[in-house]
Amino acid sequence: MLEPLIAETLAQQDFVAHGFFTRRGGVSQGIYESLNGGVGSRDAPDAVRENRARIARHLGVAPERLLSPYQIHSDQALIVDRPWPPGERPRADALITRTPGLAIAVSTADCAPVLLLDPVARVIGAAHAGWKGALGGILEATLAGMEGLGARRKDIIAAIGPAISQQNYEVGPEFEAAFRDRSDSYSAFFNRPDGSQRPHFDLPGFIEERLRLAGLNHIEQLGLCTYENESILFSYRRACHRKEPDYGRQITAILLK
Repeated sequence: MLEPLIAETLAQQDFVAHGFFTRRGGVSQGIYESLNGGVGSRDAPDAVRENRARIARHLGVAPERLLSPYQIHSDQALIVDRPWPPGERPRADALITRTPGLAIAVSTADCAPVLLLDPVARVIGAAHAGWKGALGGILEATLAGMEGLGARRKDIIAAIGPAISQQNYEVGPEFEAAFRDRSDSYSAFFNRPDGSQRPHFDLPGFIEERLRLAGLNHIEQLGLCTYENESILFSYRRACHRKEPDYGRQITAILLK
């Protein structure tokens, strides 16, 4: 049985279905156990298809109406109004729609999934925000695309899903320098916990700040760390530390009923 995590602010809207789906409730085996939705993983394709079909059914749509892009850590946000043909996923890191019955989704495994809703204009967005996309403008591009469909920033609600926490996100000095070169204020998102000589980056906090600077007033953080919560969440970094050959991806989706 699927039991996705839910954002309270989005759940208050009865015309919307959404879920930050965990790794539980699927059919995949081994390192992908069990609800791996990653089309780009090396998991058995039939298992991934079944997992995604279960997610679609939970949201109340046919499997072909659960849409997620080929993610490239970019600032590309795409407006969609119909499913694309099988095997033709567009390259982008956010999807936007005002079309009922389309479940727009992103896949993550340490990067942050961000769901957005204008409950007045009834426009939704789903963004994949890793450090590169967040720094490069994927959130702002998603908001601009929503505005193109009639949304207004003062009305938009954002929910930031599970992502790697600052405690577990050690980075190098060149990573920190790339942020400080953009703005001295970004130094606030780096620290050195427990006497560490290397900086740790606060990805969820940085995303929340970018959303606030972009004009949003209603932002919810789920606050779960992908690295720490192995029983329910996949983590790219955890897989790397264990020298595992691949990793699963969790799906985050939103739908106008």
